[in-house]
Amino acid sequence: MQPLRQPIRLSRDHRRQQILECALPLFARHGFAGTTTRRIADAAGISEALLFKHFPNKSAIYAAILADICSADPGLERLRAEPPSTRTLALIVRGMTHYFMTAADGSVAEGNQKLRLTLGSFIEDGEFAKVLFDKVEQVIAPIFIDSLKHAIEVGDARPGLASPRDLFWFAHHTVCTLAATQLPSLPSLDYPPSVRLEREVCSYILRGVGLTDAAIAAHAALDIPFESFESSVLEFAR
Repeated sequence: MQPLRQPIRLSRDHRRQQILECALPLFARHGFAGTTTRRIADAAGISEALLFKHFPNKSAIYAAILADICSADPGLERLRAEPPSTRTLALIVRGMTHYFMTAADGSVAEGNQKLRLTLGSFIEDGEFAKVLFDKVEQVIAPIFIDSLKHAIEVGDARPGLASPRDLFWFAHHTVCTLAATQLPSLPSLDYPPSVRLEREVCSYILRGVGLTDAAIAAHAALDIPFESFESSVLEFAR
């Protein structure tokens, strides 16, 4: 019988973060019901007893992951400080599209796990998706809504039958669902290369929320090869 592996001594904060980092891919792969504290402890290389010193139960780990995921990106704070505009609207759509597509293709492992966890939540109790969407509605939706209203006021967009809030969620769910088709190692649909696909998706969404073709063509946001949503904010701020 092999001796038990002694866990590496970490500070309380580092150990807590390690547990969360090990739990996230397990929740993403197996869902809440299929993930046990024993499995999380094994992935973290610690005993369940040590795990329980940091989290009283599995729900507490899940809630902590939600809190981490739902925290606002610093880049978003910079974008929120900018006045509403048609260009801001284009950047939001471009950044949102890029985020989901890179999450789907595995370029950013954490984003991929979050996307899987969100999709898994839909067929479980929906708790994760609800908390995440509530945070998105607080942090991102207002920028989109105010910018779309501005675009309508200046003639860059046509008013639609749906409210700006509903149009935001239509856009969000469109790109989220599209990204889901790219999650398997062999994508469910054979779309064009990612850069072209992102441009086409952005154009589709911006037209769908009411922007005119002239307004879309006037804003170069669709052609900026952003590496992340934060980099799109930095580019916008220059």
